[in-house]
Amino acid sequence: MIAVALTLSIGVINFLNFSIPGIFMVSAFVVWGAMQLTGSWLLAFLFALLVGGCLAILVERFTWSWLKNADPFVPLVSSMAFLMLFENWALTMWGSDLKTIPSISAGDVRIAGIVISLPQLAGLLISISLAATLRFVLTQTPVGRALRTISEDKEVASILGVNVNRTVRLLFIVSALCAALAGILFSVSYRQVHPFMGEVIGLRGISAMVIGGMGNVWGAILGGILIGLGEVAAINVFGADFVDIVIYGTLLLILTVKPEGLFGAPVSGRGRV
Repeated sequence: MIAVALTLSIGVINFLNFSIPGIFMVSAFVVWGAMQLTGSWLLAFLFALLVGGCLAILVERFTWSWLKNADPFVPLVSSMAFLMLFENWALTMWGSDLKTIPSISAGDVRIAGIVISLPQLAGLLISISLAATLRFVLTQTPVGRALRTISEDKEVASILGVNVNRTVRLLFIVSALCAALAGILFSVSYRQVHPFMGEVIGLRGISAMVIGGMGNVWGAILGGILIGLGEVAAINVFGADFVDIVIYGTLLLILTVKPEGLFGAPVSGRGRV
């Protein structure tokens, strides 16, 4: 889901939003904090989504709205600053120790010899449903047509009557909600959160996006599945210490053979939704 959030951003406005892993982490902490205060999973999930959406508006204001006419690297650096800001804020508020979240389910499902917890299976199904919904919105709705017009040329989109600022703000919010939902599912599945959990997941998300093909929502989902299967295979065959070597080695191999990714169009330059 992190890969989907990154894909939406880079596919429409050609902007790699590094704040997304930070929003993922903050949302997971919100689930933990809300469970400590209320004990209600529903309230914890809703509050995490609300916080993710609010952070998206803040990030959009400082990385896009005010800096869209600056050099391309300036918004990128600004989004990285937000990631570090979120991490250090969480570190200051809650410390560096792992925080444990209560178990929502003890059930497991075994598929082809692989044990998958029910929250993980739910996360996979939600991700596939989300990708299908986003694909429908992008191809069949006025909002989707506006986003695709902006991805081609913001100036032309504005001439055609598209409210670019409002549409891009909506894009930031949707991307952040995807990241927040990913944080919710991760916290429920693994039951542990810490301030720097977003960095590792962010690198995995970028890898999934690149492997699947930048700008391709389904490619991001399939890239994430491939990385997950690669992790399991690497642990079973080589051990946990070799997971990163296998994943990023595979990433380099795929980029060497097919630079546009497995499901991306062979177009140089920017991604497309």
